Amino acid sequence: MSVAAPDAPVTTGVITTPSRLVNEVDNRDAYVSFGLAYLLGHGAAAVSQGDNPILGLPGWLPITLLGIGLATGITQATVAALRAQRGATGPDILTGKLLGAAWVAAFTALFLAITGLTSALGMPELQSILWPAGSGLVVGLLYLAEGAARRNLLHYSLGVWLALTSTAALFLGTPGLYWVLAVAGGGAYALAAVLERRRLTRYAGRPQR
Repeated sequence: MSVAAPDAPVTTGVITTPSRLVNEVDNRDAYVSFGLAYLLGHGAAAVSQGDNPILGLPGWLPITLLGIGLATGITQATVAALRAQRGATGPDILTGKLLGAAWVAAFTALFLAITGLTSALGMPELQSILWPAGSGLVVGLLYLAEGAARRNLLHYSLGVWLALTSTAALFLGTPGLYWVLAVAGGGAYALAAVLERRRLTRYAGRPQR
């Protein structure tokens, strides 16, 4: 008497794995650029403003240093995101494009809000306070979105920290606002750059599923 072998399980050939980008985004260069922007830009404002400034610096220097650093950081973040999408699937590519467009939309909205508010109040001097705090808030919220979409806890946590410290610093006025942004913001970016290397090392060591 022969015994029939049990039927082999039927497979569909489809392996279900959590959706994620093929290559992880390396944020180290962007973190360094943003950190230098905070440290040099806000640091220059901190030491040159207030009733008793430590140094006499040209008024255009802090915003110029900040702008150059932010522009460099945004460029490097964009390049890193595009590099990570090579070979990605359609949904991941769309997610990356939407996140990139969010940066443009968010900073355009911030520009309109600050310009309109200071113009309506007749207080253009408020821009020197609203721009540093507002840009920190916007960057923090964008990091929240990116961290959630990419399942990147470090990026998400950095976004929480930037959003909270940037808005809380408004209570201090000047130059306290700039000191908080330079130390708390710049320090957070420096720490994130170090932790990012460890995160990427752990990611590279994960077994492929």
